[in-house]
Amino acid sequence: MKSVAALALIGSAAAFAPAQTGKASTKLNAFEDELGAQPPLGFYDPLGMLNGDCSQERFDRLRYVEIKHGRIAMLAFLGQITTRGGLHLGGNIDYSGDSFDSFPNGIAALIGPDSIPTAGLVQIIALIGLLECGFMRDVPGAGNEFVGDFRNGYIDFGWDQFDEETKLQKRAIELNNGRAA
Repeated sequence: MKSVAALALIGSAAAFAPAQTGKASTKLNAFEDELGAQPPLGFYDPLGMLNGDCSQERFDRLRYVEIKHGRIAMLAFLGQITTRGGLHLGGNIDYSGDSFDSFPNGIAALIGPDSIPTAGLVQIIALIGLLECGFMRDVPGAGNEFVGDFRNGYIDFGWDQFDEETKLQKRAIELNNGRAA
């Protein structure tokens, strides 16, 4: 009986002991100091996309896609909250006199009885394609400082005035806001 009580006591004490954690593989350790590996999660790869072939080139490609999709998600979020807040462009969207605020918000603007006409959707998709293929890309040899730097030697807005620590902080903020959006 005493041995059963002792085993129960040891078992209950083990429940409160810190769990043993395994070490990450050497390949993943190479990316633990990259931008975006921040507390509380540290380096976070929930889908295991860097398992196996995880060269620096693959990491840079995935970071490029993450930044680009994060920027799109942030713009989509801002578009939602501004139109839901009642802010619309002034004037008419077409020659028949339909104003911008006459169309519904959200997915109802794309499908449904009061949706944007097909010609308008084609124009929106064509503009997105033009931006994607013509402007929103890394141009090799254009003096880009990091992956996802779409300035390509043209737009600055004071970025060169910041010190390296401020640049890293602003890039980390953009990355985390894109993840949140």
